[in-house]
Amino acid sequence: MNTVSPVASSAATAASSASQSAKWTVSQVEALYQMPLMDLLYRAQQVHRENFDPNEVQRSALLSIKTGGCPEDCSYCSQSARYKTDTEREALMQVEDVVAAAKEAKAKGATRFCMGAAWRGPKEKELEVVTQMIREVKALGMETCVTLGMLKEGQAQRLKDAGLDYYNHNLDTDAEFYDKVITSHKHSDRIDTIAQVREVGLKVCSGGILGLGESRRNRAAMIAQLANLNPPPESVPINNLVAMPGTPLATSEKVDSFEFVRTIAAARITMPKSFVRLSAGREAMSQEMQAMCFFAGANSIFYCDKLLTASNLDINSDQLLFEKLGLRAI
Repeated sequence: MNTVSPVASSAATAASSASQSAKWTVSQVEALYQMPLMDLLYRAQQVHRENFDPNEVQRSALLSIKTGGCPEDCSYCSQSARYKTDTEREALMQVEDVVAAAKEAKAKGATRFCMGAAWRGPKEKELEVVTQMIREVKALGMETCVTLGMLKEGQAQRLKDAGLDYYNHNLDTDAEFYDKVITSHKHSDRIDTIAQVREVGLKVCSGGILGLGESRRNRAAMIAQLANLNPPPESVPINNLVAMPGTPLATSEKVDSFEFVRTIAAARITMPKSFVRLSAGREAMSQEMQAMCFFAGANSIFYCDKLLTASNLDINSDQLLFEKLGLRAI
């Protein structure tokens, strides 16, 4: 006789209910977390196969085009000017240097090139340079993505006119926990920037970070908030905190590996058509854990040796893992 656990049955009912209402409550997402892990992975893999080829993974490269000196107080970030870290303030990169990095990333197999700047938001002269970067990287035949902080009126349109595909603006954590991590701006400010990006027709890249001291309910709330954006982000990076020396979260407790996998699965189930990116923190993950994340529905990675100021798995390691798992890059 086939049996289904009460928790799994409850979560399946919640998933069905949320799908019909097109809204996810925090309790419904929590119910997914509470499922037996095998039931959760099975459900996530079903959803994944309904929307994607399960053996294909999108690869992006990330470059810090302007490092350090950020006025914000994000507790996890070594680029904040408020903390004493090893990250030094650097000027905005030259366009030709960014294009050279994009060419190298493309040659190694990345299909999307992401550019990040440590700003509260771009100033007019800075935006002019960034739009030139976007045009030239786009001309290489790559998808383009930038993360520049909060945008002012009209800036999203200028980015779109330059050929930008994605704008990254992570929620980081849920609204209730947000001021425990960041106080220099509000959670609603992030939502406002995402709304500006959507209004001009740009795709959204937005996810969060695990390991900030948040509870499971905070994680579930973050996933619900992302899933309830209309529409949900096309790209959802899930980061495992890389604790940076000198930041307030330098000694933060690591998130349990299975809890991280559950978060990937919850993101896949609640945002079935989004690319779910296994992002920062992969360097500390075993191949087995990464494989579980892919099975749970992750189908995008950063394919480069460095993520802004944090290190990443080297490309050779990624190629070896893809071969072992029979994954194909897209």
